[in-house]
Amino acid sequence: MHDLGAGFSYLLKGQRWMARHGRHYGFGLIPGLITLVLYVAVLVALALWGGDFVGWATPFADDWSSPWQGLFRGFLTAVLFVLALLLSVLTFTAVTLLIGQPFYETLSEKVDRDISPDGTAPESGLPLWRELWISARDSLRVLVRALLWGVLLFALGFLPFVGQTVIPVIGFFVTGFFLTEELTAVALQRRGVDLRARLTLLRSRKTLVWGFGTPLGLSFLVPFVAVFLMPGAVAGATMMARDLLGEETEGDGEEGEGRGAVSGGS
Repeated sequence: MHDLGAGFSYLLKGQRWMARHGRHYGFGLIPGLITLVLYVAVLVALALWGGDFVGWATPFADDWSSPWQGLFRGFLTAVLFVLALLLSVLTFTAVTLLIGQPFYETLSEKVDRDISPDGTAPESGLPLWRELWISARDSLRVLVRALLWGVLLFALGFLPFVGQTVIPVIGFFVTGFFLTEELTAVALQRRGVDLRARLTLLRSRKTLVWGFGTPLGLSFLVPFVAVFLMPGAVAGATMMARDLLGEETEGDGEEGEGRGAVSGGS
């Protein structure tokens, strides 16, 4: 339970750090705004033409009598839209981080320098194109895992009672885990920690991960909130990455001022 609270505290510390370094906030908003526009466009298109797509994909139902044809295709259209919403939550962070790799790398390095005892930040030493390739490759691998979980949980959602109570809760914890993986990847990738090692590291501190990612995932369900929380989430994930690796950490306040000890482990 201590780790659960510690994870949530990193989420709050990240938002607080961003509030104290407001000049970086607008810079950190750009990738999220770009991703939001793309996702809204896709969801609007799906809402307008999803029924037509389902009708095209189910020609075998053309001769069904009323009301069965309408009920069947209406159900599939609703399922398609719900799946799209679920995937948008699961993939928003990955796509935003991919689009905003240079932005968030700079922001994460700034956080590292601010809270590191010696004022330095680890650097990958890799060219930008190589970092983008690694980020895209790893994001795709994580997305495949998230999709498998999403399909499984969606199917289990049809179970009586359990599907309407237990499964949604599990879904939020799964979403929180993958959100945290994508966010901590910004700092961990700079330290040369590959995807397999990152997943092993996060699984070793699941309650810490859930404390950070689950409330963040819940907040992302509110329209537009993800865009405004992303910069602070990257900052908080950088702090948490230092905790996961056992790195010494000093204050999370303004740079060069009020450096007080914060948790360097849980």
